[in-house]
Amino acid sequence: MKDDEWQARKDLAACYRLVAGMGLDDLIYNHISMRVPGTDDQFLINPYGMLFDEITASSLVKIDINGTKIDESPYEVNAAGFVIHGAVHKARPDAHCVLHVHSTAAVAVASQKSGLLPLSQFAMWFWKRQGLHDYEGVALDMEERVRIVENLSSHPVLLMRNHGVLTVGRNPAEAFMMLYYFERAAAIQLALQAAVASGEDAALCIPPADVCDRAAGQFHGQAGDIMVPGAREWAGLLRRLDRSAQLPDYRS
Repeated sequence: MKDDEWQARKDLAACYRLVAGMGLDDLIYNHISMRVPGTDDQFLINPYGMLFDEITASSLVKIDINGTKIDESPYEVNAAGFVIHGAVHKARPDAHCVLHVHSTAAVAVASQKSGLLPLSQFAMWFWKRQGLHDYEGVALDMEERVRIVENLSSHPVLLMRNHGVLTVGRNPAEAFMMLYYFERAAAIQLALQAAVASGEDAALCIPPADVCDRAAGQFHGQAGDIMVPGAREWAGLLRRLDRSAQLPDYRS
């Protein structure tokens, strides 16, 4: 195995462990996929039946664009689960990593008509940069892939109504941080909405559109000392995994 593929496997396995550590996994039913470095049609994905906090670099399965195994592996793959991922990878050359979860706050906000509102600085990452996809049932229909790709467009996140959220990144670090920012923003939105509903204050305080435009531009333009999501955080997140008595085996 080439060094760059092994490094990709370690980073992807770490991403699975970090998602599990935040409590955003859903037993065995979500996926994080990553393009094998140097290829356009080979991907790494979790073995079907393993929990996120069990996944290691060597247990990840290599598949093609259709979700079919192309490498010897004792593990099975949920090919149907790659329907969404395969479509995004094919349509978005920049989406080397595609992350999909059913986290509570994300589903709750994705199911609201307006999606994520600009109620926090976390939310500014997604101002005018969130796709919305209506629920069509379990995503097994190949025709739905067209609509998923259209709804995602060039955005870093897709809110899948009544279902979950999908983030993309140039690597697992960026895809994970997009999920982190979205989940924090979604949780804050739900907390604020609950406070307003209980009559604790008059109404939500939403910044003017021009302020939201400026904040989003600062984030995505890497203004000042702002860097690409994951560029600073990833090394620290890996150190956190290595300090855990239960998680450092992700590298194996």
